[in-house]
Amino acid sequence: MSDAHAARRTRLRERCQASGNATALVTRPANVRYLTGAAPRGAALLLGATEDVLLCGAPPRGDSLEGRPDDAVRVQLLPKPGGDPAVTAADLVTAAGAESLAVEEHHLTVARHRALRSVAPRLRLTDLGGAVEQLRVVKDEEEISCLRIGAEIADQALGELLESILVGRTERHLALELERRLVDHGADGPAFATSVATGPNSGRRGHLPTDRRVEEGDFLSVCLGAVYRGYRCEIGRTFVIGTSPADWQIELYDLVFAAQRAGRESLVPGAAYRAVDRAARHVLDSAGHGADLPALMGHGVGLEIDEDPQLAPAAMGKLDACVPVTVEPGVHLPGRGGVRIDDTLVVRPEADGGPELLTITTKELLAL
Repeated sequence: MSDAHAARRTRLRERCQASGNATALVTRPANVRYLTGAAPRGAALLLGATEDVLLCGAPPRGDSLEGRPDDAVRVQLLPKPGGDPAVTAADLVTAAGAESLAVEEHHLTVARHRALRSVAPRLRLTDLGGAVEQLRVVKDEEEISCLRIGAEIADQALGELLESILVGRTERHLALELERRLVDHGADGPAFATSVATGPNSGRRGHLPTDRRVEEGDFLSVCLGAVYRGYRCEIGRTFVIGTSPADWQIELYDLVFAAQRAGRESLVPGAAYRAVDRAARHVLDSAGHGADLPALMGHGVGLEIDEDPQLAPAAMGKLDACVPVTVEPGVHLPGRGGVRIDDTLVVRPEADGGPELLTITTKELLAL
């Protein structure tokens, strides 16, 4: 992807030059990887007018977790162990005679900002803002391919778990097994902390697994994701354990499924972010669950598991084609449990078949 990374840096350089900055310092790890192909621990990218430098504390490993920098980027090791690549970048910019440097203020700590000021007091620091994050929203087909493979891995891991004996096993044990299976099938690792929730815990967003054991008649909700070449996907499903579901479980599941379908069907190029949220939220709100709903019904995925766009009630902006997002409504009834259904999809125009579903594990309410 060397050509793709170079093209991304060119687009960012053009934005910087249009705002009067010849150089920019990128420190957010996902942004560094997006622009160079690699994000060694603590590394920073100095984007120059004629040369781009990746500043690292140690030589890049080049593995799948860290990535491999493309050949057009010069890798420079810090002069001293434990040094700050941002400070080294300020030294380089000052030595080159630059008058300004655009930085990611939303990522720099106050201490780091002061360190830059101390080594380059005459250098004018401007805010790069979310320029790189904006570039990252629309994915190219190679990025989508990585997400697609990650989704296949997550589907495999979840499918194998569903074929095993579940009653009597703890949430924590099942979560660890899922994460092991992700790696066994080729993932770099889990995209986030795997959530397994049973009985009264089921349906809770972001539930951390406990030592509660799976029991007959429980709802079991699972949310997991895989990292593949740095790209992260997400899937969430809910099942019933060991017996035919109760009437209240069927009713709640059908409601959340209808909300999730409404959200998925609204994923078209040009749709407002808030309209996607509204489509899913309206179904649940109309059934009397509006007060307990999460802050958003979905979000973008990519090099981070939660990135732009945010599909929320007050979100501004409209969807483009080739934007991967989640649609993840859920309802939790305190003391009883709940349902969460979560897919990763790619926005596609209707002429191309509409939204592309990456996570394909069945959404039928199975009794396991």
